[in-house]
Amino acid sequence: MSDLLRVALIQTCTPAEQSAALAHLEPMIREARAGGAQMILTPEASNLMEQRKPNRAERIVRQDDDACVQGLRALAAELQVHLLIGSAIVLQDDPADPRAANRSIFVGPDGAVIATYDKMHVYDVDLPTGERHRESENIRPGERAVVAPTPWGGLGLTICYDVRFPHLFRALARGGASMISTPAAFTVPTGMAHWEILQRARAIETGCFVMAPAQGGSHEDGRKTWGHSMVVAPWGEVIAKLDNDAPGVLFAELDLSQVEKARNAIQQLKHDREFTGP
Repeated sequence: MSDLLRVALIQTCTPAEQSAALAHLEPMIREARAGGAQMILTPEASNLMEQRKPNRAERIVRQDDDACVQGLRALAAELQVHLLIGSAIVLQDDPADPRAANRSIFVGPDGAVIATYDKMHVYDVDLPTGERHRESENIRPGERAVVAPTPWGGLGLTICYDVRFPHLFRALARGGASMISTPAAFTVPTGMAHWEILQRARAIETGCFVMAPAQGGSHEDGRKTWGHSMVVAPWGEVIAKLDNDAPGVLFAELDLSQVEKARNAIQQLKHDREFTGP
């Protein structure tokens, strides 16, 4: 297993339809591979950004029928690269629950799906700006944490709002993750206030590399997202970032030996104590 990994994070302003989303992503993924990326990561909702209910209901399909997901799997096979579809909004399998899954899909260089993770923490909030979000109305929360195998070590899968729940990240680190992905579509107010500090905190707490590919800009459905994709090393330093919300490719070199170094310096993953109260 090599300690060195070149990654590329794709920052997007995803359209409201899957074929258009694939066309938006493809040239940036090709650029990433041409730049030497061995693993490429896309943001949350890479297959469509659509909150207008009639449009959303008619466009969401199952994972195996989604034009963007299947196109990205084929592209990973063509380019022979590990590709994390940060998330895709797809129909889930329970006919009694009409809500979709917000699903991270990790694809191998043969185009096969290695692992999937359904977002556990859904974003229900009323912001001071007057924005109101009720992700639980449309998304069924997942129930299982996932560490995906890679040639460079375990990759813990999370999505967006999960980043505010450090116990999940701790469980991923203790379950074998040396890297954790945090694909997101942060709003501008929360992104401005909390985006970087949350990514750095989760890296420090776990001794993991944290990779945060983000949506950015003004979307067709009226949303505005923060962008500012970044990669954080296990000691908490930002080693690569985009200082904008425009579509683009962010490269970073990961030296996975830094994971053990950080965890040996501060052995917090070994120091849990049982307690009572409050």
